[in-house]
Amino acid sequence: MSRNFKLTVAYDGTDYAGWQTQPGQATIQTELQKAIRKITGESVKVIGSGRTDSGVHAIAQVANCKIQSWPADAASLLRAVNTFLPETIVVTQSVEVHDDFHAIRDATRKRYRYQLQLGGARDVYLHRYHWRLKHKIDPDLVRQAATYIVGEQDFASFQAAGAIRKSTVRHVYACDVFVEQLSPEANQAATPRQRLTIEVEANGFLYNMVRNIVGTMVEVGRGRQPPEWIPDVLAAKNRDLAGQTAPPQGLFLKFVEYPDNSASPPADSLSN
Repeated sequence: MSRNFKLTVAYDGTDYAGWQTQPGQATIQTELQKAIRKITGESVKVIGSGRTDSGVHAIAQVANCKIQSWPADAASLLRAVNTFLPETIVVTQSVEVHDDFHAIRDATRKRYRYQLQLGGARDVYLHRYHWRLKHKIDPDLVRQAATYIVGEQDFASFQAAGAIRKSTVRHVYACDVFVEQLSPEANQAATPRQRLTIEVEANGFLYNMVRNIVGTMVEVGRGRQPPEWIPDVLAAKNRDLAGQTAPPQGLFLKFVEYPDNSASPPADSLSN
């Protein structure tokens, strides 16, 4: 009889062609499945809560997999899998769950984080995790734009082509904007730099929805459009009217939430 394990996974997506297995490409799903095969001898499918794109990172992606032959507990599985994963991927938590737990189907909300570098010179470290903008951005205008993203709305204007959904209506619970000073550069004459972070939390996301929202909010932050432009973009249900798609390296899947009882352990594990 198989056992179902819920895995929380962090990864630097820079060198990967996204989550999903693709022929001839390095992916997160492939690396996890290879590691599990090495320790169990089984070809197991690891199901992620969502398919992060090429170059996108995760702080807490959630996945589940069913294994027939694992003889030890979930903590031992975590340690064993991490032994065979590359340095850019790590399982941070492993829990045995009910057989019917499904990482995609049972997810109730997700939160994504997008990071932008404002000002300053090109940084050989920051560039892997930020979209560097050379032009000036007004964070207050970005915050005003963010208020129009929140709520249950049709986000067709923020859906990229290639993944048609039955409905483009999503409920965005939060669209938060944070600004912080980054560490000083070695060149004291350089322009000061800041990190602008946009976090979007919703009950689900369309393909490239967060990156398209960020690209649109940058248009507002640059003063090219007023914050009140956002409702017009939403109402149009036309991707061509929104801003550009922000590049992938600034995007992180921050967390995935599930109902309190959806990932509870099976009864036999509770009795051990």
